[in-house]
Amino acid sequence: MKIRNALLTDAESVSKLLGQLGYQASPQLIRNKLEALDVSTCDTVLLAQDGENIVGVISLHVLELFHQPGRLGRITSLVVDDNFRGQGVGAKLVAAADAFFTSQLCIRAEVTSSYHRIEAHTFYQRQGYAADERRFVKQYGFFEAE
Repeated sequence: MKIRNALLTDAESVSKLLGQLGYQASPQLIRNKLEALDVSTCDTVLLAQDGENIVGVISLHVLELFHQPGRLGRITSLVVDDNFRGQGVGAKLVAAADAFFTSQLCIRAEVTSSYHRIEAHTFYQRQGYAADERRFVKQYGFFEAE
């Protein structure tokens, strides 16, 4: 298994993976996002590939912290194919995220996970993440999926 950067040609595979968690992200939307992130040195999408199969995806973003030195790393999605869960794929993707974030001078990283994803919470805690319940969210509207 290898971890590599996502390519535009991976959009359909990534879309299918996201669909396993209930996210309706079309291949065109994923392609558009990959194109937008491709020009950034602070954002990346990594894939876990087993032979010809894409079996995991993680999207990473780095934000400049204004009030203190360093940066914040944020995982905005992590999906491992149903057939490969429990085999260390997610841990390898998070390890790759850690390497990316430290190379970007991040002093901490965060990830969000819905309340109902109890197994994901346990996974993230095993990867060194601690629960922090001080997050507030404001929605600005609904956008149609592409």
